[in-house]
Amino acid sequence: MDRIPSVDLRDFLSGDDNRKQKFINDIGKAYEEIGFVALKGHFLDDDLVDRLYGEVRNFFKLPVDVKRKYEIPGIGGQRGYVSFGKESAKGKKEGDLKEFWHFGQYVENNPELEAEYPDNVAVEELPEFNKVGKETYRMLEKTARYVLRALALYVGLEETYFDEYIHNGNSILRPIHYPPIIEEPKNAVRAAAHGDINLITLLMGAQGRGLQVQNHQGDWIDAIAEPDELMINVGDMLSRHTNNKLKSTIHRVINPPRELWGTSRYSIPFFMHPISSMKLDVLDSCVDEDNPKLYEDITAGEFLNERLVELGLIKK
Repeated sequence: MDRIPSVDLRDFLSGDDNRKQKFINDIGKAYEEIGFVALKGHFLDDDLVDRLYGEVRNFFKLPVDVKRKYEIPGIGGQRGYVSFGKESAKGKKEGDLKEFWHFGQYVENNPELEAEYPDNVAVEELPEFNKVGKETYRMLEKTARYVLRALALYVGLEETYFDEYIHNGNSILRPIHYPPIIEEPKNAVRAAAHGDINLITLLMGAQGRGLQVQNHQGDWIDAIAEPDELMINVGDMLSRHTNNKLKSTIHRVINPPRELWGTSRYSIPFFMHPISSMKLDVLDSCVDEDNPKLYEDITAGEFLNERLVELGLIKK
């Protein structure tokens, strides 16, 4: 496969059984073959997107010492600001050429999870920043819920199988700023080749060239969305849970050509995580004689902790 397929969530929500089934088949096949789709018909409107990007630009324009006061020690970067070059891909020494912010879950009626998750961090200088972040978080979470319902049906589960695990889940909205490149990077790229940890990732801001996906033949292909599309990929948790039937694909963000080094790039992924107690044990429906069980049993919380240690964000 040498391009990213496009699907429309309105088909799944149409009430027409044939359109719904076609969506399920198309998105499932795409995730078996390449691990990425471009999705139209999501719940973000243009006004919300414009307001979010405006607030994100305003935040990253703040002086470094102001941004750094929102870098919270001891929580592995799960909320608030993470400064330039702090995160590296698994197995890479060089830090990625980016800075970012994390919005986390807004827990409803669950004191235990409220105590488990770090608090969201309020930016005093920008009164609209957190409000717009929360609104975007909710709309992406809603979009992700329906994508997971389609995938549940595709792998032979009841449609709402994932709902209880993603309600109050440990999901993260991450506005990223890739600043202008001011000197020759030494082995560093904007985001080194990696797979995502979570169930699925919904990416805003994949309209320009930069994001690349590695297909099963090992070739890197550009993943460029239309203005009204989100790019959505499978993460390692879902790949593991489905015994690698749905593929978590390696991807990267390459540096721009030298003539564009002076420009910033912004992208905003939403990492859909379940609650930490969810069992990621391989689903029975994804195991047969030709596809034996590939992974040991583990919970989402244990798996996330393992990966954050590998990424250097928390210490053992």
